[in-house]
Amino acid sequence: AAGIPVKERVKVSQNWRHGRCRRETVLKWKCKQVAPFSFLMPWMELDGEYLYLSQAENIQAYRLCPDGTGLQRHPQAIFSGHQEDVCRFVLVNSHIVSGGGDGNIVLHKIHGSYSVKFSAHEQEVNCVDFQGGLIVSGSRDRTAKVWSLSAGRVGQCLHTVQTEDRVWSIAISPLLSSFVTGTACCGHTSPLRIWDLESGQLLTSLGTDFHRGAGVLDVFYETPSLLLSCGYDTYIRYWDIRTSTRKCVQEWEEPHDSALYCIRSDKNHMIASGSSYYGVVRLWDKRQTRCLQSFHLSSPTSSPVYCLRFSTTHLYAALASALHVLDFTA
Repeated sequence: AAGIPVKERVKVSQNWRHGRCRRETVLKWKCKQVAPFSFLMPWMELDGEYLYLSQAENIQAYRLCPDGTGLQRHPQAIFSGHQEDVCRFVLVNSHIVSGGGDGNIVLHKIHGSYSVKFSAHEQEVNCVDFQGGLIVSGSRDRTAKVWSLSAGRVGQCLHTVQTEDRVWSIAISPLLSSFVTGTACCGHTSPLRIWDLESGQLLTSLGTDFHRGAGVLDVFYETPSLLLSCGYDTYIRYWDIRTSTRKCVQEWEEPHDSALYCIRSDKNHMIASGSSYYGVVRLWDKRQTRCLQSFHLSSPTSSPVYCLRFSTTHLYAALASALHVLDFTA
């Protein structure tokens, strides 16, 4: 919020709280249906002046308009290398690390032509994270792996963790000592587990008594000890590893019983979640039990919100065939 006058900041804050915003569909693409029930599942990252969006096997960089009116319609750069759809990617320190349906991991340097590609898993790489010279990846093949990116060892697998379940989400702790996996909760009773980054050993499981199929689709570290998770069982959970690994400190239930595909927080009081039906984005205040605001972005056809990101003034939501933006400066 630096550079925004105080009066404007107060107005924007009130707009978030009351759900006052201008909505716009800034990009549309053809909804590619490869097989029955198989659709494009876009992912994105925000980085200052650019929004990076995966569409099929490519990641495209779109420049955000300086006046805050969305983004330029033509990509400034395209990052390719996968033979099949990009499942997820992260943007860290001017590098893009992506996992794809082809089982490969691709690393791009944003400024420059340097890229590395290596075969990582036997089935699609559902999720990746990258911190401190290490990549972690999770796959449908029921493993999570730790990869080196240090000179001379790029693409070398350091650990293979047998998760007994397909891995839907993964994140490295900000302390770079451990990582969390969110799994399908079908073959193993605990969908949220924390592993040691150096040894690959299980450190702890979070929560108890999960129903079968309560898979965790997204995880987000706020601090080394505070973690948010969401997934098929319709709950957002807030974990404080210092107080308890058995019980979360807070939970919020999606009011319409929809699976939650993605989650983000401002690392303060606000959480945004994207649900599986009708492009519903909800805003939550951690100090309240009920949802603060909700926005329905897709009708009459129903699409999940596959990914969302927000800045102090805008929220971006990627659905099956379009990118929507909510502008809270209006």
